[in-house]
Amino acid sequence: MEHSSMLDHFAEEMRLARAAHGMSQATLAEALSYSGALVAKVETCERRPSLDFARRCDTVLATDGRFERIQKRISRETVVPWFRDWAGIEQEATALRTFEPLCVPGLLQTEAYAHALLSGGGLFAPDEIEHHVTTRLDRQAILTRDRPPLLTAVIDECVLRRQIGGSEVMHEQLRHLVKLGSTLPRVRMQVVPFSAGAYPGVNGPFVIATSPQGEDVVYQEGQLHGQVVDRSDYLRQMVEVWESIRGDALSQQQSLELIAEVAETWI
Repeated sequence: MEHSSMLDHFAEEMRLARAAHGMSQATLAEALSYSGALVAKVETCERRPSLDFARRCDTVLATDGRFERIQKRISRETVVPWFRDWAGIEQEATALRTFEPLCVPGLLQTEAYAHALLSGGGLFAPDEIEHHVTTRLDRQAILTRDRPPLLTAVIDECVLRRQIGGSEVMHEQLRHLVKLGSTLPRVRMQVVPFSAGAYPGVNGPFVIATSPQGEDVVYQEGQLHGQVVDRSDYLRQMVEVWESIRGDALSQQQSLELIAEVAETWI
């Protein structure tokens, strides 16, 4: 994995703070509830620290948010260039409307599901997979922050039935969706059933983000690139597509019941 300047900075600050507290790597690892091997790899820049890891470092080493701030800089540096603009928009959005016909949206994926999804086809080396999984999981922190965006996620029923990873991975992922939709008031989830037949969503996934100023932008991701569009005519069309898709979707309660039902078929 290519090092970023902030990754080196995180490692150096961790070594210095650990030494100042008279802690060995093993002692710090125990206090953080992480493995000694992971602590060692973070200090040698072989692994990128997760947001949870950074926050635990701040707590254990009493660094007043220093490691969390560095970790967020790392995330901005290491995200692929074409995704960078969208990553910033997503973090600042007050509302996100996402449609996904093929797989669980990234903000709602479990670690095992994300790992299985990225491992498919052998396109990424193991360290690249770990990097992408960590980045994806870090993005999910927006759902539980003090002022989370209103996330409305609509998925096609085939997402629930397409096996990504093994049966255990699918069961865990679908139960995770039910939990998020049931416990996070700012997360709304709907499923378009097979009975909807042909509908506008079969043309592909997209996300509509609303900025703090009330302006909308659309993000569409392809195989190897992503595009942020803010043209007013295009936005109007995509909002119409979104409303049409939601018109074909089950209600939140019906959707959660269906997801829970399908989850049991994966046991």
